[in-house]
Amino acid sequence: MNNIEIFIIGVSLAMDAFAVAICKGLSFRKLNIKNCTTIGIYFGMFQGLMPLIGFVLGLSFQEIITKIDHWVAFILLSVIGTNMIKDSFLSDKENLNQNINFKAMFPLALATSIDALAVGITFAFLKVNILFAITVISITTFFISVIGVIIGNKVGNKFEKRAEFIGGLLLVIMGLKILLEHLKII
Repeated sequence: MNNIEIFIIGVSLAMDAFAVAICKGLSFRKLNIKNCTTIGIYFGMFQGLMPLIGFVLGLSFQEIITKIDHWVAFILLSVIGTNMIKDSFLSDKENLNQNINFKAMFPLALATSIDALAVGITFAFLKVNILFAITVISITTFFISVIGVIIGNKVGNKFEKRAEFIGGLLLVIMGLKILLEHLKII
């Protein structure tokens, strides 16, 4: 997996955080740099931590699953991506308030990073440089989340569902690419 693909996965994983960051941005009457950076740090840290945990878990199962790793990557990325696409069509909105304390942000950061755990498992099978990958994912998520808060505060929820849809679609495409490469179709 090359650096561009890791960046694309980082952007895709950040779309859940972006959607929630937009909602958080909606809740602020007056936005400040502390709010933006706090939200970005929470989402960025969790998006980086979860692939690391997944990577460690993946290494534990590597000997067992090496022969089917491309199928595992394809299935995990496709399921995550398909769920994101499906969620982009649902109309239920999370009731978010302007709190950015641990109690408010922890469940949001955890919920938006569960898919990154599965991606981390995939990284173990593909022998990805995990330190580089989690750095890219964390930094990308941080900036995308900050942008999401600002957009949410300025223009509302116009882009939230589109971002989630595009992120899901990119994950499905990456999973398909991995499968086709291992089957030597591309």
